[in-house]
Amino acid sequence: MNKFLQISQRGIEMPESPIRKLAPLAYKAENRGVKIYRLNIGQPDLPTPQKALDVLKNIDRNTLEYSPSQGYCSLRQALVGYYERYQIKLKADEIIITSGGSEAVLFAFMSCLNPGDEIIIPEPAYANYMSFAISAGAVIKTVTTTIEEGFCLPKVEKFEELINDRTKAILICNPNNPTGYLYTQKEMNQIRDLVKKYNLYLFSDEVYREFIYTGSPYISAMHLDGIQENVLLIDSVSKRYSECGIRIGALITKNELIRRTVMKFCQARLSPPLLGQLVAEASIEGTEQYAREVYDEYVERRKCLVDGVNRIAGCYTPMPMGAFYTVAKLPVDDAERFCAWCLSEFSYKDDKTPDGCVGETVMMAPAAGFYSGSKLGKDQVRLAYVLKKEDLQRALFILEKALKKYKESVCVWHQ
Repeated sequence: MNKFLQISQRGIEMPESPIRKLAPLAYKAENRGVKIYRLNIGQPDLPTPQKALDVLKNIDRNTLEYSPSQGYCSLRQALVGYYERYQIKLKADEIIITSGGSEAVLFAFMSCLNPGDEIIIPEPAYANYMSFAISAGAVIKTVTTTIEEGFCLPKVEKFEELINDRTKAILICNPNNPTGYLYTQKEMNQIRDLVKKYNLYLFSDEVYREFIYTGSPYISAMHLDGIQENVLLIDSVSKRYSECGIRIGALITKNELIRRTVMKFCQARLSPPLLGQLVAEASIEGTEQYAREVYDEYVERRKCLVDGVNRIAGCYTPMPMGAFYTVAKLPVDDAERFCAWCLSEFSYKDDKTPDGCVGETVMMAPAAGFYSGSKLGKDQVRLAYVLKKEDLQRALFILEKALKKYKESVCVWHQ
């Protein structure tokens, strides 16, 4: 008899997050007194709307009770009005509140897919989609987009090469995380036609719809004709109100059978966060000025980061059209090793380094974790422009210093 307890195959296959896997190195660096500019994670440094914070500070409840499994009706009704601004017409019953957008993705997979079913996803893609698929026993198949082509969708034939009897869904993120790409009307129509032709589900993650920086329109999967029963929209308040920690998302579909199925999983986890729902509801109305100011700030941050990256010798990133991420190519052969080195072995200090710090460094997300192929994205990182411009400028300055030092170190190693 084997004396060792066995880990599940699911647990073995579950990948580490490229966004958080280097966190232990970051904690050690901070303990050494190193200041870290965190460009690895989509955690904005902007304040949450004051109106939402006031609700949290002035809760008048004597008991913090369970909420309904589908979320409070008042929050869902407020969201109906919010989506109306984007010409997405819904009823409150078509919205299910979840514990973040992550739970919405997981419940969508669990409700629509059987073990062995396949999902087609353009890559690079948000890394946690793979984790949720493994949890549901589903299999991800990818169509690869390239930095050289600005991460636009490949031709429809690339999708059809992957479609077989096990294919049950397509998943898109629009605007895209990690690339910032915004799908065009032509590309959305291409996806719609595939969904129709093969009767597939369309999972559409649209949590960054507020952050579109071009004249191109935002096209929701809910806007596409003829596939209303196939669409599951994933949403979250985390990014648009800078309140990632309240863990409030939504799963939205006009398909009643899917909603009834999702509700079984909602009931099994009891209820979404009570306090988070109160904060989210307070964030929706009366925060239009906040939203405009946040948008304008991200426009400036995007220009600062992209221009700064492209000024560094050997670096390149396309101009992202949405969200607040970009994928950048660096002059290194292994970006993950470089990112780890930045945290474990490098720090930079000059007269601008804050008092009390032994040095400064940059934390980035290795982009290989956003691809399925073992050789893809090896020289790329995802950067989140979620820091104020002064910090972004300093981070880019330090990145340039790190690349120069790393190149010198590699040359020494190879001698």
